[in-house]
Amino acid sequence: MPGRKPTPNWPDLIKAWTATQLTLRKKIRIAPLAPLPRFVGGADAAFSEHSQKVFAAAVVYDRIEKRIVEVARAIRPIEVPYIPTFLSFREGPAVLEAIGKLRHDWAVICFDGQGYAHPRRCGLATHMSILLDRPGVGIAKSRLIGSFDDPPQTAGSASPLLDKNEQIGVVLRTRNGVRPIFVSIGHRIDLESAAQLALGCVDRYRIPEPTRQADIEVRRLRTR
Repeated sequence: MPGRKPTPNWPDLIKAWTATQLTLRKKIRIAPLAPLPRFVGGADAAFSEHSQKVFAAAVVYDRIEKRIVEVARAIRPIEVPYIPTFLSFREGPAVLEAIGKLRHDWAVICFDGQGYAHPRRCGLATHMSILLDRPGVGIAKSRLIGSFDDPPQTAGSASPLLDKNEQIGVVLRTRNGVRPIFVSIGHRIDLESAAQLALGCVDRYRIPEPTRQADIEVRRLRTR
């Protein structure tokens, strides 16, 4: 039919995406982030009810004054379906567009999703951070892969997230007696710095403010 887009060859596309992730993984740089910066970016994305659009938001959080100093947004049509472990190809373009609209400086960015804690060690946070070539951290609300022991109930307690005898992240208790979060590196940061940054961005809630506020902005964008 004229005007109809050709149906993608999904097996070939998945092979290409896999190759991209494995290539990007080789570019990961691990280094301490010290001192922890004052201005921290945050990014999140969500989809419309019928999965026709992706909504993304990026924020800049001031850790000293504990407030958001800038918000940027992006809306894009969804071009590929949801395929587990390839989320960055579905929402990444909108996330990068929102981040690109930020005008306030930021030194590191937190993504609502996995980074190194991914089957191919290249989740959304790693993928985006490498494309940006900026320090990035994955802040996930739940585990994608790996095993762990529940950390003690005290805020600041942590336990390693392991996969095939490799530590791929840290399970971090951000507040006393609440469920932990799952922190992993994205790029240009080490795991200790990533955990310290996550704790340093926690205010009254379990989720660090950069990704919590980005999530709030995405939900506002969806209801407009």
